[in-house]
Amino acid sequence: MSRQLNMDTLRQNFWKEEFLREKWLRCEWQRKYGSVVKARQKAKAAAHVPLKLPTLQPQTPVLPPPAPKAAPSKPLSPVPEEAPCQSEMYPVPPDTRALLYEGISHDHQGRFCYLNTRKLDLPEKRYLFPITTNFKYGWQLGPAVKHELVSCKMCRIESFFRKNGAFALLDPRDLAL
Repeated sequence: MSRQLNMDTLRQNFWKEEFLREKWLRCEWQRKYGSVVKARQKAKAAAHVPLKLPTLQPQTPVLPPPAPKAAPSKPLSPVPEEAPCQSEMYPVPPDTRALLYEGISHDHQGRFCYLNTRKLDLPEKRYLFPITTNFKYGWQLGPAVKHELVSCKMCRIESFFRKNGAFALLDPRDLAL
């Protein structure tokens, strides 16, 4: 099915004239207001000063005064002291960490297996303290206890229906067999 073009010479001249008029209006607007808009943009950019945070200088440890060199002593070997742990999590057990380096996630090994194993641990065993307020709801709740229903079939049927008489007489079709 061909598309009908209602474009005769009159309509073509109309669209050509309309396009040229819009182009002329845009040029006139730019000539009249362009310098004002550019000045506003520069003023706005100059007014927007980025926030400058103070730089923190590294703290140098206080060194004890040097001892007199009267008695020569053997030189001390520099032993790096470990900084206290700033993490909110307990360290990962080595056997769990080893799962990271075995295989790839695509084969359900590596990171995939590590995260699934880590997910099975209770939050109390992973974190030192509750990180968010949502942690507080289940913190140290313990393992889930499964309550098994020990009841007869008729007890469940009688307790399922209303006691106010809406379905006082049970229909045999309503009973679960």
